[in-house]
Amino acid sequence: MGFGVSDRSLILIVAVASMLVTVTVANRDWYYGGGGFNYTTNWPWGPRNLNNTNGPNKIIVGGSDHWRYDFNYSVWAFQNAPYYVNDVLVFKYDPPSRTPFVHSVYLLPNMRSYLNCDLSRAKLIANTTQGGGEGFEFVLKRWKPYYFACGERNGLHCNQGKMKFFVMPMLRRWHY
Repeated sequence: MGFGVSDRSLILIVAVASMLVTVTVANRDWYYGGGGFNYTTNWPWGPRNLNNTNGPNKIIVGGSDHWRYDFNYSVWAFQNAPYYVNDVLVFKYDPPSRTPFVHSVYLLPNMRSYLNCDLSRAKLIANTTQGGGEGFEFVLKRWKPYYFACGERNGLHCNQGKMKFFVMPMLRRWHY
């Protein structure tokens, strides 16, 4: 039924579109045609969530919801873009001593692994105990896409719990 687009194709289209939006949002203060029109400040709706500090930002993944099951991190990542090289993502979650629902953080190697929640080639970057207290910090060191997922319950948290997201950090912050 519908247009015949598979769920995976639709997810891929949304993922690519969100990467493009991240690039345009991060560079929204470029001048159009050199004529002095700044499309960040000259539009009626003005700027929003510019994330334009001078240094790296510390960003708590999920905001006040932290890293938990059944929270849509793809939407969260999109709404909190742009991200920049050297920004720090902070993953906070309860350690096993405080909850039966443990979490971890994996870095997936590519978009295909991300879309399929395939953890077979993923790298564990934070185990079930590292999210307690002040959380686990991950620095976005390079200009490349980063794919994150919870690896608990053989990928169930990633597949059904929506505990996955990706970011594409920009190289530099633009100021106007």
